[in-house]
Amino acid sequence: MRRTAVVTGAAVRVGRAVSLELARHGFDVALHYRSSQADAESAAAACRALGVEAWTVRADLAEPSDIDGLVSAVRSRWERLDVLVNNASLFQPLAFEKIDLESWDRVQAVNVRAPFLLSQGLLKPLTEARGLVVHLCDIGADRPVRGYAHYSVSKAALVMLVKAMAVELAPVRTLGISPGQVAWPPDYSEEKRAKLAARIPLGRVGEPEDVARLVRFAALDGGYLNGEVIAVDGGLSARY
Repeated sequence: MRRTAVVTGAAVRVGRAVSLELARHGFDVALHYRSSQADAESAAAACRALGVEAWTVRADLAEPSDIDGLVSAVRSRWERLDVLVNNASLFQPLAFEKIDLESWDRVQAVNVRAPFLLSQGLLKPLTEARGLVVHLCDIGADRPVRGYAHYSVSKAALVMLVKAMAVELAPVRTLGISPGQVAWPPDYSEEKRAKLAARIPLGRVGEPEDVARLVRFAALDGGYLNGEVIAVDGGLSARY
């Protein structure tokens, strides 16, 4: 029986890399997307080319009814789930004084509530497989950047969700991965990218595949890892 994995935000960047890495190591993959259908189908085709089953499912993770639909789709297809990767998130700059209730609630809904609801909804197949949940956290959880207060708060909450789930849900394991600069936001200028890269102790930015390889290791070889948030940032979070 092949292992199974669900990856949210799987169409591009880190989510795509995680999906392909797991497929490369024999996982059947469900690739979630919200609006990037063509990219998601392309990623699924690339996974299938590696010899596994791969399929796409659309959901707006800010909508509980869509999350219910995603959960139902997975549970109707698989009785066991080995890995759930909560990768999808909203990262939108907004000055503190301009964050309105709608903006605040949507960021919290996608970045915190959705990982909680998906983990809860898929708990039975995860328990059946003694599986792994990975939440994609962020360096901003404890090192906030100006203009992203709502995002930083959501990621700080997600770090606590990692720990709470690890304590309560074992033998289902829960890990957080906190990437640094592994995939630039599209609105970052070359000047801003160079300035940020210069602060990284390793002297270079990472790649989505750096995160993907850690997910694969945690799933296949990291069986005693639980409740940790692991930085993949070239040493950036060690700076002051």
